Amino acid sequence: MAAKTEGYHSILIVSTSEQFVPVIKKLLKGFAAVDVRKSGALARRSILEGYYDLVVINGPLCDETGEDLAIFVTEKCNASVLLVIPQDVMENVLQLVTDVGVLVIGKPCPVGKLDKAVRFLVATQKKIREQEQKVIALNEKMEEMRIVNKAKFLLIEEKHMSEDEAHRWIGKQAMDHGISRGRAARKILDEME
Repeated sequence: MAAKTEGYHSILIVSTSEQFVPVIKKLLKGFAAVDVRKSGALARRSILEGYYDLVVINGPLCDETGEDLAIFVTEKCNASVLLVIPQDVMENVLQLVTDVGVLVIGKPCPVGKLDKAVRFLVATQKKIREQEQKVIALNEKMEEMRIVNKAKFLLIEEKHMSEDEAHRWIGKQAMDHGISRGRAARKILDEME
């Protein structure tokens, strides 16, 4: 299973059933953190206080059916959500939660089906993390470009350099000091402002 090589995920299992938790924990062997809560209220508190990649809800819970909790999770964090519910209410629940991205499985269900669902959600989380890292890298690059441009315009204005001269000067400062162009530009801004 993919989870064994991805030890950085944090998981929340919400279940009143004592038999369900060991089955899911066995599927999640190798995960960094597996928390278990027995009610929707405790799960909500945990979600607000911590970070989870995957939330597995075994409905019904002692204080609710589970679909409201699943919707809450999708609204409050980027966790993937698996909702396991009785087969007889599955159609109604699917209409409520599918559009918000909750994966629903009817029970009773074989362990193999649970395993595939968990693996699918782990793969989804991996893709989400990759995209988040790309967004962070792009934001950092844009911030660096903004700082470099600000320093260039300050050099043009204060030192009467051309844009090309200012660009080369920032690059030379970065090379001379062994730092990035962004750090060199920040240093120039600090000195000149």
